[in-house]
Amino acid sequence: IEKAKNDYNLDKPLPIRYGLWVSGFVRGDMGVQFSTDGQPPVTELLKERIPRTVTLLILGQLIAVLVSIPWALISASRADKFVDRLSTATTFMLVALPGFALAIILKYVFAIRLGWFPLTYRALDPLQTRLFQMLLPGFVIGLPAAAIYQRLLRTDLITTLQEDFILMARSKGVSKSRILFKHALRPSMFSFITVVGLTTGALIGGSIVVETVFRIPGIGSTLVEAVLRHDFPVVLAIVMIVATAFVLINLLIDVVYTIIDPRVRR
Repeated sequence: IEKAKNDYNLDKPLPIRYGLWVSGFVRGDMGVQFSTDGQPPVTELLKERIPRTVTLLILGQLIAVLVSIPWALISASRADKFVDRLSTATTFMLVALPGFALAIILKYVFAIRLGWFPLTYRALDPLQTRLFQMLLPGFVIGLPAAAIYQRLLRTDLITTLQEDFILMARSKGVSKSRILFKHALRPSMFSFITVVGLTTGALIGGSIVVETVFRIPGIGSTLVEAVLRHDFPVVLAIVMIVATAFVLINLLIDVVYTIIDPRVRR
């Protein structure tokens, strides 16, 4: 017991132990896996599983952005009409539907009944096949996010379309599509970009369910396994990686702000 305390710095005060752990984390030393025979380094496990979760999250965000922008443009251009009301009902349904329920529904319809997608993820398949296997899980993550983005962007677009410069463009005979894409979309993107960054944490949480349903060995399913096995070094490493990624993404959003609107730099 005394040797274990010395090996894992348990005989030192809590602030010193935390400082030693953080310094080790920065160097890539995240400890060893308590629940695995031979106690291999945590980094070996994460190097294998992080790329899968990152791929899933990027795919989910791409689907969410690519679906939500045209969806919001269509809805805002037909505000309070049947298409807009149907869109509103659809977004509420997607947001209210639990992630595990959406995953099971899409898997049953498109993988089991129609056979368009594979049932599970197979890590040993070629890269192109693995990316295709990620597509359906990407929709499970991306569609609820797209619904949130659509509601926010639609509201901002409707507000922007009532601005004086939009009325001026209309009076000059500028086409409706040009007004939407060239004049209204860009000023309406600030809240949209902020929410895209802030939902990253929620998407990571959603990946836990998706990875479990589709048997994807990523950090979401790894976190669940580590908690159940009381493998604290793995849990700490994943939590720190997610927190660091969240901070970096929000810093990136600040940079994107300056690109979209140079006035932010003043």
